[in-house]
Amino acid sequence: MASRRRYRQLAGWDRKFLWHPFTQMREWEEEDPLIITRARGSYLYDTNGRKYLDGVSSIWLTVHGHRHPVLDRALREQSAKMAHSTLLGLSHPPAIELARELIRIAPRGLTRVFYSDDGSTAMEVALKMAVQYWRQRVPDAGPKRTFLHLQRGYHGDTAGAMSVGGIDLFHRRFRPLLFPTITAEPPYCYRCPFKLTFPSCRMACLDPIQQILKRRHRDIAGLVIEPLVQAAAGMITAPPGYLARLRRLCTKYKVLLIADEVATGFGRTGRMFACEHEGVTPDLMAVSKGLTGGYLPLAATLTTEKIYRAFLGRYDEWKTFFHGHSYTGNPLGCAVALANLDVFRRERTLAQLQPKVKALSRLLRPLDDLAHVGDVRQRGFMVGIELVRDRHAKFSYPLKQRIGHRVVMEARRRGLFLRPLGNVIVLMPPLTVTLRELSRMVRIVRESIRAVTDGSKKLKVKSKK
Repeated sequence: MASRRRYRQLAGWDRKFLWHPFTQMREWEEEDPLIITRARGSYLYDTNGRKYLDGVSSIWLTVHGHRHPVLDRALREQSAKMAHSTLLGLSHPPAIELARELIRIAPRGLTRVFYSDDGSTAMEVALKMAVQYWRQRVPDAGPKRTFLHLQRGYHGDTAGAMSVGGIDLFHRRFRPLLFPTITAEPPYCYRCPFKLTFPSCRMACLDPIQQILKRRHRDIAGLVIEPLVQAAAGMITAPPGYLARLRRLCTKYKVLLIADEVATGFGRTGRMFACEHEGVTPDLMAVSKGLTGGYLPLAATLTTEKIYRAFLGRYDEWKTFFHGHSYTGNPLGCAVALANLDVFRRERTLAQLQPKVKALSRLLRPLDDLAHVGDVRQRGFMVGIELVRDRHAKFSYPLKQRIGHRVVMEARRRGLFLRPLGNVIVLMPPLTVTLRELSRMVRIVRESIRAVTDGSKKLKVKSKK
């Protein structure tokens, strides 16, 4: 009874005082919120003690599961020494040691680390560095003040990150605030805009990008890419070789390659960074999310020595990179991030992940038999299941039907927490999930899709009355 009273109190305060991200609050205020009070391993626990498998790693953050003892200890030990000290005019051991470790594991050729707070700010850093680099290092290369990026891309919600984004639902109402950019079609093989099929298409989607670079390279400071997977677009996976060819095009036309590894980094694709799959070193690389194993907000932008040295000069030359954040290189975050990387090594996380990636692939195959599953996309532990009302014609469900939302709510009732991306069901479990937990997750996803889509026609007819 006491726990029920406590829940009602918290739910009331939540509805009265909180504003949740990416949430229609009118609907939220009419529902009973799920309130999580603790977590361990692959599970979240609500106010009533009911547990849920964390099928999205608490929005793509948790790497080694919740409450890992090594990360817990690192946080306690650092908090006993110092919670924060600025990097403006000072330094501290966790920031120094973490920078060294990040460069050790990063794609070869990245040599410098600039800290910020989250993925969006890491991308803002990359964009500003790119523009200032060209102005200071190669002023005769052209004005180079704009960026080429892909439709359906998502790089964060600050102004610069939105400017190189391509999800209209998120970005169109803010267009007056954003700077102009150049967009190109992504490699969305399931819905190829050129009506072609891989591999016979020979990646024709790269041809327009090459033409843009050939024509506009003097204007373009950088090409922005989510390597291998456009995550927020619905886990759209690029075909093999696409990223490597982009790297070659950028080199040829003297355009910086900016890799947004915020979602794909730290093991999500089966390697530490997605760029490693095709032996690519970007000129700038943004990381966050899994950097601290899901414990604290921290981000970093990694770059090359060539770019770094373009910012060196006398004080009165004003070549300094005038950018920073109050919590840049926060010691608590850096200490936990160091522990996170140590766990990767000690527990051989990436090696242990490989059989689970193969198992996940096997578990997902039966979903292809469901009448309303159009496409199942997987890269490592990043999965997108696209739901369609007509499988043969690839017709999408109207967003007003909220099929994705209804599926994840059904999954929640069965003990699995998910978040959809429109009509795409996302599955991105912690890397330490057990095979038994993984099997249960996929089984619940399958059961939930069937429960909702088998009745979708009936619900649609009913709604017309």
